[in-house]
Amino acid sequence: MHAAILTASRRAPVPAVLLLCLLLPFPALAAEGFLEVHADDGRRIVALPMPEGEGWCLEWNHSVEGFAVLDCYRHRGGRMVLERSHLPDFAAGLDHIPGRGRQVSDGEGGYWIEAIDEPVPGNAYRLRVGSLRVDHRLVVDDERISLSRLAANRLVTLRLTLPD
Repeated sequence: MHAAILTASRRAPVPAVLLLCLLLPFPALAAEGFLEVHADDGRRIVALPMPEGEGWCLEWNHSVEGFAVLDCYRHRGGRMVLERSHLPDFAAGLDHIPGRGRQVSDGEGGYWIEAIDEPVPGNAYRLRVGSLRVDHRLVVDDERISLSRLAANRLVTLRLTLPD
């Protein structure tokens, strides 16, 4: 399980259990890299230890159909790499682009797009976080962190940071 560092805001209190990493040897974690989320004002609102080879997903509820969609990334060779996406349906805005990964059934009526393997330029991207209805969330192992509870309707930057 990954421990998270969250910064309290007026919008959402920070559960104490997510602050456990303060008890861990922080320099050792820093050497491995972090997945960080920064508010548009530069304030860090989430930091998750993200060693080489580890992965995470950004999950959100489709704005029309309401089902969960996933984009999954991995820290690979010092790069943030989009590996695969899960789409439960061919709903509005969801489709496989030929030549960009390989579409395979998920066995439940949806599909995975596997082997996308696209490095994210600059190891970062900006996201307009949706409302609680959309509920953008980071998924690492079995842990989910709702970005919508921390920064709904705000612009954030997701970044893989590495030690200097």
